[in-house]
Amino acid sequence: MTQATVCILNPGEMGAAVGRVLRDAGARVVWSSVGRSEATRKRANEAGLEDARTISAALDAAEIVLSVAPPHAALDVARSVAANRFRGTFVDCNAVSPDTTRAIGEVVEAAAGARFVDGGIVGPPPGAAGSTRLYLSGPGAGHIAELFAGTALTAVALAAPVGAASAVKACYAAWTKGTAMLLLAVRALAEHEGVTATLVEEWAVSQPDLFRQLDRAVGNSRKAWRWIAEMEEIAATFAGAGLPDGFHLAAAEMCRRLEPFKDARGTKVEELVNAVQAARVRKKATA
Repeated sequence: MTQATVCILNPGEMGAAVGRVLRDAGARVVWSSVGRSEATRKRANEAGLEDARTISAALDAAEIVLSVAPPHAALDVARSVAANRFRGTFVDCNAVSPDTTRAIGEVVEAAAGARFVDGGIVGPPPGAAGSTRLYLSGPGAGHIAELFAGTALTAVALAAPVGAASAVKACYAAWTKGTAMLLLAVRALAEHEGVTATLVEEWAVSQPDLFRQLDRAVGNSRKAWRWIAEMEEIAATFAGAGLPDGFHLAAAEMCRRLEPFKDARGTKVEELVNAVQAARVRKKATA
């Protein structure tokens, strides 16, 4: 890997793991701890990231910035980087629509002439080789892909303009996360109608794979708060293509109802069903 100094913005579970991959490959990886939570500090320290303290110091040291933030914050993060007159390569790795990605690119390029690369991460925080892909598009995608050569994160440079990598991510998550929310909604509907036992028996006969998918949806409920904006971005992607956006607006609403389970582990499907139904009652009462 070509030696480089990379700034990781918002090192959450994914960002810290990506930073560790780069550090293990020989890069200098910096971040800014000012205003960050103790949990974020711990993740960054465990990943071996170098604390530059302020965002200005981190950006001054870096040639490349990787933004790995919750989707709702992606544009504001780009604006903060632009405000610091960053002139290197800005890689947006957030789960946003192609249109939002292009808007982010305009922000970072207009401020100081930074180069923009579109990125989309598919898979869990990189650990075992081959588990996670980073799709990249736009000018400079190949250079960023080289940083990850031979690492646990497989970087795929697309011969396509900015927006393509985000489109791959949106299409992928539209299915995986969208159907997870649909499955939980179906389970809540069965409970409301008093047919859960019968539905479960039918699934066992004709759709046994749904139990594994439901278990995965329950396990991922702790991250549903992050998916609200992502589902809205996916809905916008569908709408931009002239396709129905209601599927993922409904998925966003399901995620919103599961927000109280943020970072919770060991949650049972019954708890999620109760929360979804209780939110419906509260919404009806305030209508």
